[in-house]
Amino acid sequence: MRLDKFLKVSRVIKRRTLAKEISDDGRVKVNDRVAKAGTELSVGDIVEIEFGRKIVTLEVLQLGAHARKEDADRMYKVVKEQKIEKDTSFL
Repeated sequence: MRLDKFLKVSRVIKRRTLAKEISDDGRVKVNDRVAKAGTELSVGDIVEIEFGRKIVTLEVLQLGAHARKEDADRMYKVVKEQKIEKDTSFL
């Protein structure tokens, strides 16, 4: 399954166009490699997403073309969440 579609179906990101933009901006890694929207995912892949000042690391548990809202969070497991500290050394 494509990365952008997985992010949308799993409801990690609400819109597929936004998932595509974030991926194509280089803010998503799959298995420690920068990934584009069309990167194919497999069960067990580790996805790292940069959201502003936060990095969320997920493990892909299931792939499916559709998921009900109640079941969407079963498609992945949050492995790690970390905040990005603002660099103030230049001030």
